[in-house]
Amino acid sequence: MNGICAIILAAGESKRMNAPKLLLPFAGKTMIEMVIGNVLQAEIGFTLVVLGSCRKEISEAIGNLPVATCYNENYKEGMLSSVKCGFENLPGKFDAVLVYPGDQPFIDPAVTKKVISAYRDSEKGLVIPVYNGKRGHPLLIDFKYRTLVGRIPENEGLRWLAATFPEDVLEVDTSSGGILKDFDTIEDYLNEINKYL
Repeated sequence: MNGICAIILAAGESKRMNAPKLLLPFAGKTMIEMVIGNVLQAEIGFTLVVLGSCRKEISEAIGNLPVATCYNENYKEGMLSSVKCGFENLPGKFDAVLVYPGDQPFIDPAVTKKVISAYRDSEKGLVIPVYNGKRGHPLLIDFKYRTLVGRIPENEGLRWLAATFPEDVLEVDTSSGGILKDFDTIEDYLNEINKYL
């Protein structure tokens, strides 16, 4: 199996939100449905959603969408454990993997397409979108790093890859602040949802 695949991290406990944030209503959908919809619009061949907390409820919410799922039994250990779980559960070999947090519903499909195009046009193995000088998501990781992802130190995150292999990093400028926007608190959510009311 070749091409580009996506891993969506949807296993978190939403501790600061005090509610399952990926199931919050957002523009007529749940937050996780918006994220998946944006990924699917980018015409990625295979999408894997990593589940953990609220596994049953999220599975039901996305059950009609053309995505695969896996369960991270170590989800309480944090986001890196879900990244590793996702890579371990990919069904075969791909050219590269795009990693998306499940709480970033404003990542424009055009940004994803731009990241993929930059990867195809370069020889870089780590491609990162940038807005106003800040790195955001999705991070594209060449499949050559698959084994190494499983060895990232537990006290680190995916940024460890870019810090360890800076010569293999390509930053892609975008005009989309959505690559930085996530939701950690109920105030974050209410501030955004009011724009839809």
